[in-house]
Amino acid sequence: PSLRGAEKMKITMEQDINTLNNAYAQQNRAIYKQHGLCVINILGSPGAGKTTLLEQLLPVLGLKTAVIEGDLSTARDAERISAQGVQVVQINTDGGCHLEAKMIHTVLPLFDLADVDLLLIENVGNLVCPASFDLGEDFRLVVLSLAEGGDKPVKYPATFMSADAVVLSKVDLAPYLDVDIAAIKQDIAGLQPRAQVFETACRREQIAGIADLAAYVRALVAQKRGQA
Repeated sequence: PSLRGAEKMKITMEQDINTLNNAYAQQNRAIYKQHGLCVINILGSPGAGKTTLLEQLLPVLGLKTAVIEGDLSTARDAERISAQGVQVVQINTDGGCHLEAKMIHTVLPLFDLADVDLLLIENVGNLVCPASFDLGEDFRLVVLSLAEGGDKPVKYPATFMSADAVVLSKVDLAPYLDVDIAAIKQDIAGLQPRAQVFETACRREQIAGIADLAAYVRALVAQKRGQA
């Protein structure tokens, strides 16, 4: 029978929202491999201290590093990282709660990847959505501030289950907070036993844990080179 006006048939098509993302992630992975590039996706809540951690980490890495900064708006984090003398590109999601592989794919040509050992991607501040989107990275590092409370790993398990390493930041605030670091570590181990945990402090008057984290990152880069 013919269809007229409001009687026209409506066809609903459903597709895995990650299908396109995963395709771009694979393309990104091929580019990373081509350049022997190690890529770390950094996840964490707003205010967890991701950018401050990078400001302390970058000068001591001894690696040719590039950074992608993900935020809803502004280029403030990119400006802070640029002051460290590394290649940096800001991605603004205009309200999006996470970075996607296509966004990364789009900005990769802006870097001189032949002159980069390590690409750090600081994801949008969020402990939920970013965990579901593969960017083609080699490793995931989750930053958890003690000020967020000790229950975050069990409240947001998917993020911590996907982690290769967890940085407990702002540990210098432990005397002023009702948190149990040992219990946090136990919860993380229960969710992801292979995740290494680092304790850091990044205030000018109290820097801690950065050397150990830098050594870990250098080992990841060496591991990636060995696989190339």
